[in-house]
Amino acid sequence: MHRRGVGAGAIAKKKLAEAKYKERGTVLAEDQIVQMSKQLETFKSNLEEFASKHKQEIRKSSQFRVQFQEMCATIGVDPLASGKGFWSEMLGVGDFYYELGVQIIEVCLALKHRNGGLITLDELHHRVLKGRGKFAQDVSQDDLVRAIKKLKVMGNGFGMIPVGGSYLVQSVPAELNMDHTVVLQLAEKKGYVSVSEIRESLKWERERACHVLDHLLKEGLAWLDSQASGEPQYWLPALFSDNPSAMEAN
Repeated sequence: MHRRGVGAGAIAKKKLAEAKYKERGTVLAEDQIVQMSKQLETFKSNLEEFASKHKQEIRKSSQFRVQFQEMCATIGVDPLASGKGFWSEMLGVGDFYYELGVQIIEVCLALKHRNGGLITLDELHHRVLKGRGKFAQDVSQDDLVRAIKKLKVMGNGFGMIPVGGSYLVQSVPAELNMDHTVVLQLAEKKGYVSVSEIRESLKWERERACHVLDHLLKEGLAWLDSQASGEPQYWLPALFSDNPSAMEAN
């Protein structure tokens, strides 16, 4: 039995139907884009109205500021992106984070001789608050993180390294790769680390562990205690303040 061939008319009708579906789909997509654009503009307008109404709370309350930043992020608005325009003029947030960035730099420079350019976010927060005085505008760790991100435009000097659920703030242009970051994370609990500890925990060869530690020593980010019992210990001065018992353990 022979199957009937599909006629030219049927093929043409099928192509016409496909074209209509495609055209209809394009129209729907365009309508959705127009609708979303209108909603976005409405949201931005409402956000500006909200900012105008609550500008004092945004300036004074760090918690309120975090919530406002999250609202801005949902529609792709960055109040810190420019020093000019509505957000800077209305809220003064650009000036706030600029001044905070200057304070962060001052604290990091003052402690560089001790910690080699690495400081925990907790200690940085404590020292910034202390320097501002009790009557100054409140500052949260979220504010610090945002200010540090803006400082990155200065080059590779400033950055943040995840450690133990928080961050180490790097303020020197030292090249730190993933190996260095993992070793810093390993030293976070005690404030120091040894070659054998790195080999046991990370399953590295001795040469790899020594290479990372030698680099940290060279950059001034670690101190060597060659008289420690058992084997030399590499101390991370940036972690001292958060590990008061670590110094006693040695």
